Order: sequence, then structure tokens, then C-alpha cells
Amino acid sequence: MALKGVKVLELAGLAPAPFCGLVLSDFGAQVLRIDRPHNRQPDCLKRGKKSIFIDLKSAKGKEIVKRLSVGADVVIEPFRPGVMESLSLGPKDLMAINDRLIYARLTGYGQSGPLARAAGHDINYLAISGILSRLGTTDTPSPPINIIGDFAGGGLICALGICMALLERTRSGRGQVVDSSITEGTAYVSQWIWHSMSADSPARDLLWPQLSKRGGNLLDGCSPFYRCYRTKDDKFMAVGALEPQFYDRLVAALGLDADKYNRYDVNDWQRLAEAIGDIFATKTQSEWTQVFEKVDACVTPVLDLQSVHQFPHNRNRESFFSDGTPKPSPLLSRTPAVHTNPTGDEIVTKEVLQEMGYSDNEIKEMAAESVIELPETKSKL
Repeated sequence: MALKGVKVLELAGLAPAPFCGLVLSDFGAQVLRIDRPHNRQPDCLKRGKKSIFIDLKSAKGKEIVKRLSVGADVVIEPFRPGVMESLSLGPKDLMAINDRLIYARLTGYGQSGPLARAAGHDINYLAISGILSRLGTTDTPSPPINIIGDFAGGGLICALGICMALLERTRSGRGQVVDSSITEGTAYVSQWIWHSMSADSPARDLLWPQLSKRGGNLLDGCSPFYRCYRTKDDKFMAVGALEPQFYDRLVAALGLDADKYNRYDVNDWQRLAEAIGDIFATKTQSEWTQVFEKVDACVTPVLDLQSVHQFPHNRNRESFFSDGTPKPSPLLSRTPAVHTNPTGDEIVTKEVLQEMGYSDNEIKEMAAESVIELPETKSKL
């Protein structure tokens, strides 16, 4: 495993930080979640992790975190700027006792600026990044669930920053702070849009024939050969026949007369889309899938989450777990991801404290004071 031996402390938070920890865990890091006693943070991204429950506001709880930080390589912190400093657990506090520590701060707007302490969610970060203005229909911007911001620009970019900081540490021997802003990460992973729209972009006119219009261009749902079409059984086929050779095969497979339509004329796109849509509505998704299995035209079925793991290609590559959820990506040839503790429900508060040298009496006392939370012991009777 590529990150074997890397010890991570993940402070429990909403989706972006748990995903960051999940990526590191999937590739071998030992991730210990620090959650609140008796008030657990909802988290469905715990795979491969272990959990400990500590009250960070208590003096004894802070001491536990500091002692854990001495042997840690990475801390993932998801709170608004200033929260950890108010607990005396900020970067200066923890890096003073471990100068090799990578302290990753994953927030919506970053550690500085007028919005740094403002509340927000994925839709707000997309809005401030500029990207939301290009997503959605002609009438209204619309976010694509919370994938681009929370997970791509947030958790994944933060994991990349951590890995780069770990690599740099092999040369300098020193840790550093990773200031990961979901807003900036979102803009960064989307920067192709800016560059492709620039005046000196050779493909601007092709990609953005209606530059000022959202939902009126080649890749944003307007083009008749780059969109989804409903099938007879109310499912969909995805068409990505951008290049001329794929477009020619598409119209041939559909039985359309290519001479009746001008694929380069934006004003003719709606008429062409209606013609293609009428044809797709005559067969089921399964029937169209069989048709285009034999035609290399960039046409594929839109699979649902429940059946995607059974699709032949995905099954052949074993891309999904038996429960239908995705396996880690990318595939590394020598140090692949290895999966243990699939649910991530293993609570190790007592075990971790014992390894740190706390006595059973001290552990019981802290549990009684709600400094920590221990799992309930089930009776054997």
C-alpha cells in the first residue's frame, strides 16, 4: 500500500474531510477518527478507519489529542478558522510538539479573507468559485449534487495537498500547513473552462458558440450529439459523438439522413436533437445498448447506482465492491489499495488510551466525566 505507515488523525466533520481521510485510508494510511462523545458526527465514509471519542473542550481531552499528535504524520481539520486555535490545538500548538506534522485545514473559503469564517455549503462554494454560473439550464444555475465542490475541489484536492506535503517532508524533514479551500479547489479542477473560453483558445468558437449563454454550447447539454436521450422504457442513453467520425456512425446507426441536418449550425441543433430523441424513444435501453456495442460511436447506457456494478465492463475490472459501492481509484500496479474494516465502525477509544499509557482507572474516570466515550459492554447472560 502506497501510504503504509502514515498515521492520520481525522477530526470528524462533514463529507469533504471524511472523504479526504477515506482516500488516505484506502491507500494504506492508518486513520484514526476523533469524534465527539455522546454526540457523534453522521459519517458514511468511515471505511478502513477506527474511531476514538474525545471531548476537545476538556483539558484532559486536549491533552489526549496533543499526545496523539506527537506520533502522527497528518491531522485533518474541518472546522472554521479559529476554532482549533481557541482550543489550543491549532497548527502552532501541535506543530510545536511535532515539527514533522502535516496539518491539513479543509474549509469552504480558506483560512483568510472576508468569507473565511462564514457558513456555507457546496452550492455556495461553487457560486463563489464562478463555476456555478456555467452549470444548469439556460434559465437557472444548478449544482450537480455536491460532487465538484465537496469531493473534487474539497476532499480530493486536500488529499493531494497532504501527499505533496508528505513527499516534500522526505527532503526537508519538516511538516507544514495545508490550507485547502473548497472554493479555490473547485475553481482549480475547473480551470479548463477559463482557458478554453479565452480569446486565444483555438477551440473557443467550437466549444462555446454561444459563449454568454449557459446551456447553449457544445458540452453543457445543448449540443444534440453530446446529451442524454430517453428510451422506450424511460431510461436513458448518453451520447458523446463529438468528433465527425463518431457523429457519422451515430446517425448511421440511428438511420438518420445526415444531409438533412447541419451539425455545425447551432440554430439547427434543436431540430436535430428532436429527430434523435424520437428515434431513441423507439427502443429500450437494453436494445440500444446492444446496437451500440457493435458501433464505436461514443454511446453508452446511463446506469443507475443499483445496477452499475453488474455492467459487464465494470464487472470485468472488478470496479465495485460486492455491495455495489465503488472501489478506490486509481489502480496501482505494485502497491494497490487494500481494504480492511469495511464499515469503519470499530471504536478503539480504550485500546488507544491504554497504548498511550493511561491506566484502567484513569480511563474509567474520564468516561465518567464524559471526557471520552467508551462502547457499551453487552451482557453475556
